Amino acid sequence: MSVEKRKKSIAVIDGQGGGIGSAVIKRLQEKVAGEAEIIALGTNAMATGAMLKAGANKGASGENAIVQTVKTVDIIIGTAGIVLANSMMGELTPTMAEAIASSLAMKFLLPLKMQDVEIVGAPKEPLPHLIDQLIRRIQELVGT
Repeated sequence: MSVEKRKKSIAVIDGQGGGIGSAVIKRLQEKVAGEAEIIALGTNAMATGAMLKAGANKGASGENAIVQTVKTVDIIIGTAGIVLANSMMGELTPTMAEAIASSLAMKFLLPLKMQDVEIVGAPKEPLPHLIDQLIRRIQELVGT
């Protein structure tokens, strides 16, 4: 009797235009598409739409969608701002930040520059290099 391997569920969280999330999702689709379900979670509909166009399997927008979905996924990906209340120009609410930080999912945070926040020791790498590192780590976790 064989046991079927369960696909990992990966939530990619982004706000504003969804550009960073879209770039991550495109790379995820290239490298782990068959091994993982990719869920776009936008702080707004525009961000979610951009991530769906990039190839997410499904998506949802807004505070309640984020709060409920992060309880059920295996992996969460976003910028470091997703765990900071009122980041993304106020789009990331305190409720969202708490839900993301409290989720049992493994979190992969990209250390991008944020106003009034410095992550000491974080490499000053361009976004494409950070995404390359992220994708390699996700591949290790999903077994591709």
